[in-house]
Amino acid sequence: MPEFSTRRRVQHSAANMFALVADVEGYPEFVPLCKSLKVRRRTTENGREVIVADMTIAYKVVSETFTSRVTLERERLTILVEYIEGPFRRMNNRWTFRPLDDKSCEVEFFLTYEFRSRTLGLLMGSVFDAAFRRFATAFERRADQVYGTRVA
Repeated sequence: MPEFSTRRRVQHSAANMFALVADVEGYPEFVPLCKSLKVRRRTTENGREVIVADMTIAYKVVSETFTSRVTLERERLTILVEYIEGPFRRMNNRWTFRPLDDKSCEVEFFLTYEFRSRTLGLLMGSVFDAAFRRFATAFERRADQVYGTRVA
């Protein structure tokens, strides 16, 4: 089962990066392969915000929609995404934001997935791997746009 993990220091606060990743409605504007995202419902469970959303991913002539449950844990600065239905057999990812100081943090992104269809996996596997490897960079660039360019 494909797995991807990255950890990087960014010049934005942990709270700002958490807010950026939690803003799932904005994903179609900058997330690789994300064609659309529709929130089905937003609730609070045990003090955590929970979002159920449909994301449509597209590449050339292939377009697939999947549903995920996104749990936002603001106090712990973590976001857990659990797969519900769609073209995957399984798919989960986790974001963790660790403050380093008031203006920087370490962002950890972990993802594991497996396509339900072997054919779709063969067709889209390398495209997904490349896109997922660009996720952290896409969010960092978006943070620069939203919060201002980081100082090196």
